[in-house]
Amino acid sequence: MARRLERIDRPIKVLTEDIYALSSTWTMLYVAVPRVLPALLVLLLPLLAPGAYVERVVTLTAIYGLLALSWAFIAMSTGLVSLGQALFFGIGAYLAGLLNLHLGLPPFLTLALATILGASLCTALLAPCLPLRGIYFAMTTLVYPLLMARIIEATAVVGGTDGLVGVDSFPDVWVEKYLILVFLLASVFALRRLMTTDLGFVLRSISDNDQAVRASGINLAYYRLVAVWIGSALGSFAGAYFTHLYMFVGLSAFSLDLSILPIACAVVGGMGTLAGPVLGAFVLVPLAEMLRDLGSLRIVAYSLLLVGLVLFKPEGMMSYLKRKYEQVERWVKV
Repeated sequence: MARRLERIDRPIKVLTEDIYALSSTWTMLYVAVPRVLPALLVLLLPLLAPGAYVERVVTLTAIYGLLALSWAFIAMSTGLVSLGQALFFGIGAYLAGLLNLHLGLPPFLTLALATILGASLCTALLAPCLPLRGIYFAMTTLVYPLLMARIIEATAVVGGTDGLVGVDSFPDVWVEKYLILVFLLASVFALRRLMTTDLGFVLRSISDNDQAVRASGINLAYYRLVAVWIGSALGSFAGAYFTHLYMFVGLSAFSLDLSILPIACAVVGGMGTLAGPVLGAFVLVPLAEMLRDLGSLRIVAYSLLLVGLVLFKPEGMMSYLKRKYEQVERWVKV
């Protein structure tokens, strides 16, 4: 009996994309494994961590992954490149500290309020910048976190250079470990689903050709504000979580590194995807910790890795892994 090699993904694409049906258990596993397996691995990381230090690195990675997801969503839905992710992070961090210290609110309530209020405040600040494009929008967003840091330093408000100390921590160590991981996975799933809805279709269209969308009579300003609000909410939650994790917030919450790291994660993980920047965070953040013993040479090794990935895998790790997975073949009867 003659046999030939056949790519697994081709008949499955016909079934899943056209008539939304799956033919067998193996087909369903092929579709589910790339989505379920990484999520399970992320949830198992705190249990597999050999010590408290590694557990803390996992938590920090999830926080920065959420910040990278925030950047990726704004870029995918508006076509604008933001260099001000530190603004989202810093405002969420300071709001959480203020709500906890001055109003005595518990961490869960401060996380929710800091996310909503921080997203609204960031959206209001960025609203006048949304008509800008390209480098003009990027440079304007870069100014905001630097401006906030200088205002706090010069006026000594909200703790000044000393920051806010004594913020309440999470009530349980397992909540501290898993809340951010669950929120990160839920955010990736929710945003992927959102991009398949009518709202997501409009946002993708704005990113591809905003002039055609404007000619269709759609209010670009409204949809861009919605996208910025969602993205800034994710960044504000990350900042608020960071505050309760370390029980402190200072000027470092508006650091330039917090604006550059999400872009680096997106470059490594894969531009134009939502899961790619999260994957990039799970590569770059632990790598930075592993190279810490090298001192100043850590930046050299870090930079060489980024340059190598850009030169040899410019599409990013997520696109590369996706392409390789879809090229898996099996023997079938002729």
